[in-house]
Amino acid sequence: MLYGAGLTEADMSRAQVGIVSAGWDGNPCNMHLNTLADHVKEGVEKNDLVGLRFYTIGVSDGISMGTAGMRYSLVSRDIIADSIETVMGAQYYDGCVALMGCDKNMPGAMIGLARVNRPSLLIFGGSVSPGRYKGEDLNIVSSFEAYGKYLQGEVTVRELKEVVKRSIPGQGACGGMYTANTMSSAIETLGMSLPFSASTPANHRAKIDECFHAGEAMLKLLQLDLKPTDIMTKQAFENAIVIVLLLGGSTNAVLHLLAMANAAGVALTLDDFQRLSNITPLLADLKPSGKYLMADLHDVGGVPAVQKMALREGLIDGSCMTCTGNTLAQNLDEVEDLTSGQKVIVDMKHPLKNTGHLQILYGNLAPRGAVAKITGKEGLVFSGPARVYDGEEACLAGIQSGEVQKGEVVVIRYEGPRGGPGMREMLKITAAIMGAGLGKDVALITDGRFSGGTHGFVVGHITPEAMDGGALAVIKNGDVVRIDASENVLTVALPDETLDARLAQWQQPPPRYTKGVLYKYYKSVSSASDGCITDG
Repeated sequence: MLYGAGLTEADMSRAQVGIVSAGWDGNPCNMHLNTLADHVKEGVEKNDLVGLRFYTIGVSDGISMGTAGMRYSLVSRDIIADSIETVMGAQYYDGCVALMGCDKNMPGAMIGLARVNRPSLLIFGGSVSPGRYKGEDLNIVSSFEAYGKYLQGEVTVRELKEVVKRSIPGQGACGGMYTANTMSSAIETLGMSLPFSASTPANHRAKIDECFHAGEAMLKLLQLDLKPTDIMTKQAFENAIVIVLLLGGSTNAVLHLLAMANAAGVALTLDDFQRLSNITPLLADLKPSGKYLMADLHDVGGVPAVQKMALREGLIDGSCMTCTGNTLAQNLDEVEDLTSGQKVIVDMKHPLKNTGHLQILYGNLAPRGAVAKITGKEGLVFSGPARVYDGEEACLAGIQSGEVQKGEVVVIRYEGPRGGPGMREMLKITAAIMGAGLGKDVALITDGRFSGGTHGFVVGHITPEAMDGGALAVIKNGDVVRIDASENVLTVALPDETLDARLAQWQQPPPRYTKGVLYKYYKSVSSASDGCITDG
């Protein structure tokens, strides 16, 4: 079979490296990955290894956002992991290089690589360059927020269309510190990507060079027999969390890092995120809550320059091994500091927020935890009457009709990993809230997720979710909800007896799907507090 596939007799004595791409035509984040895989193959074979390309799926979060299609987004993470494990297990390749672009691609690949546990590394396809309209930089969130402004009559149909057309000018992942760039930064810091992989833009020559040099890195990994679980240690995960906190990364990082750690056999919990958030400042003035894009961070030194600053400040452990075969500190020896006078990363002495923006909340609404994204611009406490919706579509209709009022806490339930199923992201909702001018006057809580592009006073990942009989299932309009990020609590002002009585009358709704992949997911997925794992 291998001779038939074009291998020679000499190839039979060479190590085989699987090169897996999540490339596909219908998504800017992924459209160039198959071409990058060709450069990886060239570099692998230059180092006397056999490169064998194979492919996995992807979905576009941006395209599916706000639709039933978004239910497949988180599901795709586990399909990617399963497919990589399946091919690597069946073909028994000696190592793997994974080329990933969009949000769920990267953690999916990392879960698969950790399960297989053979020498491996991940290449991020890079972020997109900003679009431009009327002298302003644009990104994917610009389109969603322009829609909210259109609903309020602040922009015309023509202006809305121009923003939509120009927001994504070509290949690469969404440009802010959204989930793709969050996860690429975390994985590079974890040690599973080559230095600068996270911050090198998709259309830069350096991205092609990175792909070619992956062959040399793979040869060294194979010679050292350095495997993912040798790199993905508890301390390495803590380094990754610190970088996510410094950069103001997506709440999705909590889900994905928990799932990756589980695959690597590392004990990581929600409380680890809170512990590190208590001592890690927010320093990056990056979108969605700030001014700049990932391309701007690249221009002032990239993720390695941030790592170097963090290492100097004692925030991360430089002794952790990486996929270069060197420690993180050794990788950073030759890295230049952040460019003098740059404004993307503020000084440690004058942080944007003294502690991390990711806050883990507990209380009678979330006895197993919830994840809040609090950058400080929203304030730390919000209390108000609940405005309850069963599902995202009902909520959007409420915003469009003017039903949602200032001072309210919007509740979206039955959007959790099982209730959705698939734990949809609520970017369309949060962008509509922002566009409607309610961003500072309402809060939003849900058992669903938020896009990395979300900003505002939001709490997600509420567990137990409504589908599992969490208190979220029995909140009524007008119940007073309190979100307190200073005390890390999420509560509804009801006595336990009232909640218990309501829950005694509650009946679990039937699943939305009774066959297919979404039904399989409904049956197998764990709580968001465990990372939504599906393999036990």
